Amino acid sequence: MTRLYITRHGQTEWNLEGRLQGRMDSKLTSLGESQAQWLGEKLKDERIDLIISSSSGRTIATAENIRGKREIKIIPNDNLREIYLGQWEGMLHTEVEKQWPEEHKNFWNFPHLYKPIGGETFSQVIARVGHEIERIITQYKDKNVLIVTHAVALKGIISYIEKKDLKDFWGGAFMYPTCLNILEINKDSRKFTLMGDTSHYKVEEEAM
Repeated sequence: MTRLYITRHGQTEWNLEGRLQGRMDSKLTSLGESQAQWLGEKLKDERIDLIISSSSGRTIATAENIRGKREIKIIPNDNLREIYLGQWEGMLHTEVEKQWPEEHKNFWNFPHLYKPIGGETFSQVIARVGHEIERIITQYKDKNVLIVTHAVALKGIISYIEKKDLKDFWGGAFMYPTCLNILEINKDSRKFTLMGDTSHYKVEEEAM
């Protein structure tokens, strides 16, 4: 069996500010580093053969904090990066909502109607991450792989595996920082056995 442990990066400075990141980047907060270390503790007895991380700084830093002192290779991967948000990147949510109210509303509530301002559609994200997940499943058959990615990219992976309608993209568990999702791949089945788990959190602070 192939097992993928899939998570989102820890809390960042821009998460706290309410600023959109996408392909841009900001540093992990001290809480974000702790969230990653807590997940590392949760997985300390699990066999992890390798870590594949989005090439963004915040995901690489998260992967390093999860790995801790274990000797596990981290492989950066451009195809697991976050949705490209075009002109929205680096802007506050409130600024985007004021300047592009219709697009902002569709992004969060009607993903099948969302038309990006110079960025990616949700369909493009699903295709990108879905193709990469297929490659990982093929290349690392019977391995345990930890994947560190982003909120929209992670939802894209779930949508791809579960063959969701685009309008249901945001449905299901919320993807909190370093939440744990486990995808098990057998010969005839692909199934999430855990989704959106934050039981490793040691404080009740939760931020997007």
